[in-house]
Amino acid sequence: MYLINLILGLVLAQYIYFGVMVGKARGKYGVAAPATTGHEIFERYFRVHMNTLELLVAFVPSMYAFATYYPPQYAAILGAVFFIGRVLFYRSYVQDPKTRSLGFSLSILPIVTFIGGTLLGAAQEWLRAHAG
Repeated sequence: MYLINLILGLVLAQYIYFGVMVGKARGKYGVAAPATTGHEIFERYFRVHMNTLELLVAFVPSMYAFATYYPPQYAAILGAVFFIGRVLFYRSYVQDPKTRSLGFSLSILPIVTFIGGTLLGAAQEWLRAHAG
């Protein structure tokens, strides 16, 4: 499980970093809190941060649930894909939101895999417990 916790720590640190970048963009582009609009580039940083938060709600619990049914190394690899996807999403979205597809895909696919794998693992466990 240490690999999962390592990935989770990296992903959470990444989320904090994105928040710091939002704060810097606020200053650079003159968007005073609590405003969330005002300058297009600031809004891009803000959306990267919020989109990451939206995905973390599904990512964190689904990664742990997945790891209860499959080797933790698989969950860690998928978690690393998520982390890389968020890096690509950040870079592309801030530069040009139209180019965010690869980063978003690499972020959402691990989550879908975690949820599907968790449902399959739980169903298999239920069937074993209730067989014959």
